[in-house]
Amino acid sequence: MNRLHLLAGDLLRVDFDTDDQGVTSADPILPPVKEIFIGGAASLIVFAALWKFAMPAIRKSMADRTARIQGDLDGATGAKTDAETRAQEIRTALGDIDAERQRLFAEAEAQAEAILADGRSRLDAEVAELHARAEADVSTAASRSGDELRSEIGRYAGASLDQVVTDTLDDTAQQDLIEAFIQRVGAGDTAATGATS
Repeated sequence: MNRLHLLAGDLLRVDFDTDDQGVTSADPILPPVKEIFIGGAASLIVFAALWKFAMPAIRKSMADRTARIQGDLDGATGAKTDAETRAQEIRTALGDIDAERQRLFAEAEAQAEAILADGRSRLDAEVAELHARAEADVSTAASRSGDELRSEIGRYAGASLDQVVTDTLDDTAQQDLIEAFIQRVGAGDTAATGATS
């Protein structure tokens, strides 16, 4: 143990050659051996302390960084998968939109045809009804005008007959006609009464 202390004391004691310009060493490139041992020991102590105290923090920060990067990569992979799924859904929806558009056009054409057919049938029914009404009106007007014509002809015939009779017959001839008519009517009444008795 004492030897160790002496060796350490020898190592820690540094003798420098000095000249008139300052401190110098024997070798212009390498420092003295004692300084190399002291510097090496100090470096080993610093590296050991760093290894013991700083390395766990460095490892933890590296592990956290790795986990964060892995999380970002997983998130990016999930986002990419979601984007591809949505793109596929959009493509499918576009196909469905085209199919739906074709279906709606077909339905619209079928409805338009049905409306046109219904309109044509209603129009045909209305035209037939108008024709029937017009024919009924024409026949009613014809019968009415026929009745009016007969009535007018009868009125004119009666007036003409009165005029002709008045112009052609004198008073005695008219009186004879009236009496003959009365006798005929009277004879008809007597015959009807005799037949009933």
